[in-house]
Amino acid sequence: MDNFDVKQVRRSILVLAIPAILEMMLHTLVFTADTAMIGRLGPASISAVNLGAQIVFTLGNILGGIGIGAVALVSRYIGANNRLKADAIATQSIGIGILISLIIGAVGISTSGFIFKRLIDDPEVIALGTEYIKILFVGGIFLIPLLITNSIVRGSGNAVVPLVSALVANVINIVFDYLLIFGKFGFPEMGVKGAAIATAGAQMIGFIVTLTFILRGKLNIKIRFRNIFKFNKEDIKSIVKLSVPATLEVGMNDGSRLISIFWIAQMGTVIFSGHSLATAAESISYMPGFGFALATTALVGQSLGAKNPKKAEFIVKKTRKYAVLMMGSIGLMFFIIPYPLMRLYSNDVASVSIAARSLRIGAFEQVPIAIAMVYSGALKGAGDTKGPFKIALATNLIVRLPLIFAVVFLVKGKIEYVWMATVVQYVVEAMLMKLRYEKGNWKNIII
Repeated sequence: MDNFDVKQVRRSILVLAIPAILEMMLHTLVFTADTAMIGRLGPASISAVNLGAQIVFTLGNILGGIGIGAVALVSRYIGANNRLKADAIATQSIGIGILISLIIGAVGISTSGFIFKRLIDDPEVIALGTEYIKILFVGGIFLIPLLITNSIVRGSGNAVVPLVSALVANVINIVFDYLLIFGKFGFPEMGVKGAAIATAGAQMIGFIVTLTFILRGKLNIKIRFRNIFKFNKEDIKSIVKLSVPATLEVGMNDGSRLISIFWIAQMGTVIFSGHSLATAAESISYMPGFGFALATTALVGQSLGAKNPKKAEFIVKKTRKYAVLMMGSIGLMFFIIPYPLMRLYSNDVASVSIAARSLRIGAFEQVPIAIAMVYSGALKGAGDTKGPFKIALATNLIVRLPLIFAVVFLVKGKIEYVWMATVVQYVVEAMLMKLRYEKGNWKNIII
């Protein structure tokens, strides 16, 4: 059972990872395009868009963690040639996502004004941010089902459909960003509000595109919509068992990042603006890690479903190598030419200067992030979602948050020290993920 075709495995990795990397890059362009265009409107607009986007996308990513549990189950059942069970898990996971997104959307829309008033003191940022986040929560109703549906399709072995969905959605987003932010070709000049409308519309279109492909019935997975809200107790139990730790992990990572952003916002609008620009640029660098981690999750799950742990180990070895090479190269670019890169995002000299200094430090995060992502993806694909959560809990509560709090409030240090703190966090996280993986317990998990 341990025999496998090495060339075929490498091909399978790239067939899943490359479209996933491109897809993640396109999704990131939603945030990056908004930031780059809003960067022309001034620091207050940059801060409002960054903070609003972080809140909505953090919630979406956390609750989209249901897709992680679904991928582990779907890929395992596909590897075991149990397509009916894979279909049932996929159908019910999307049903759960739709219900959750409706609740979150309703609560977010009704509390948008309250949220910004509690986070920042600048009246202009509050006004702009409240308008932006209210519209984004409307689009958020489609965001969680989109994330879950794309995860399931990837888990079935198809990464092209999510890529096509992202391509269509992001072209629409970027085009309407330009038209509505600046008022081009007869459209009204709406600034921050225009950016929100473009992003919310892109999320809706993305979900419709993925749904259309599924309904055509040509994928390895079939979603039976007549059963989407007919929940099976045992299936739900399995989904929840794997999804809750994965959701908590995403929640810990994104929640910690969000808390850090709130603290950094207290350092001043210009400093926060520079930090936001650097974050927007750095977010693109994560995409190779995300792509190879997603491929690892799906392929490890399929390999263990086929009772072939040696193949799973080979997959992890190769995806780690590819991720390190790609993210290491990006890190080198960040270190050598940070200022020209940041000039692409804004013409505000003070913000760009801060962003460039921050990005140069962020260069040292790239390799540790790549290693941590791939090992985390491998553990999740095997059904060990608790391990990555425990590691995220430790590195955020013991390393990241205390260090950033000390920099901002105790020593009142420079923004560069905040970025140094995150480098330390990712090095520790990579080491802990590696140790967890090398213990080998993941090979014997039954789900």
